[in-house]
Amino acid sequence: MNIGISTACFYPMETEKALSALAENGVKTVEIFFNADCELYGDIYGEIKNIVKENAMTVLSVHPYTSAVETMTLFGDYPRRLTAILDVYDRYFEIMNDLGAKIFVLHGALKSANFLKQPDGEKLYLERYSMLHELGKKRGVTVAQENVSYCKSGDPDFLRRMHDQLGEECAFVLDVKQVIRSGLDVFEVMDIMADRLVHCHLSDHTPDRDCIPVGKGELDFGRFAEKLKARNYGGGIILELYSNGFSSLSQLKESAEYMKGYF
Repeated sequence: MNIGISTACFYPMETEKALSALAENGVKTVEIFFNADCELYGDIYGEIKNIVKENAMTVLSVHPYTSAVETMTLFGDYPRRLTAILDVYDRYFEIMNDLGAKIFVLHGALKSANFLKQPDGEKLYLERYSMLHELGKKRGVTVAQENVSYCKSGDPDFLRRMHDQLGEECAFVLDVKQVIRSGLDVFEVMDIMADRLVHCHLSDHTPDRDCIPVGKGELDFGRFAEKLKARNYGGGIILELYSNGFSSLSQLKESAEYMKGYF
């Protein structure tokens, strides 16, 4: 089982600095959250690539900062924006090939998106997702829909329909903190994603806090691990906390070691 840490934990630290901090502390498996277009090209991307290579790091997945505008680009009604975002994401896929990453994390459209209120809104959503999913496949990348509380993907019924209608032509990222923020049960959402679950974002929680280091809250990680093993899960597990959810990098490493103890 590949278990690692996301550079997103250090936001708003610059991506290459976050990656370097992980490397300097012996973390070998990561997800990279790109936070600006300039990180996809030139000297900054070159630095990111060198950090990965020189430290023999494994990049499991990539997360784009453009998640914030997917409603008006990938799922919008302006054709030029759709073309533009597909070009941008194709660049991400090139980078992923370069870095060896296989999973591209997609947030998707906001629940409030106007097109979702139309009779064919959900049909359009699945068509646009499929378009990006196919583009990723051509590059050897899996575009995986993450459950996000404030997005369409925060609706478990939608996830179920997506799974049933697209089958092997879709994939999911399970984000535990987003499940909690949606007021849902982690294990129920795991079951909905079923065989199409390819990646996990892990965190723990208490009644007062929804995103803390793993092993410090109420998540039954033993049960979580057993459910993954029962379905022969072949994806990765990435610790993804917000910077206010931990106090030191040692806590992140402890969480990663805690998770490794179950596999």
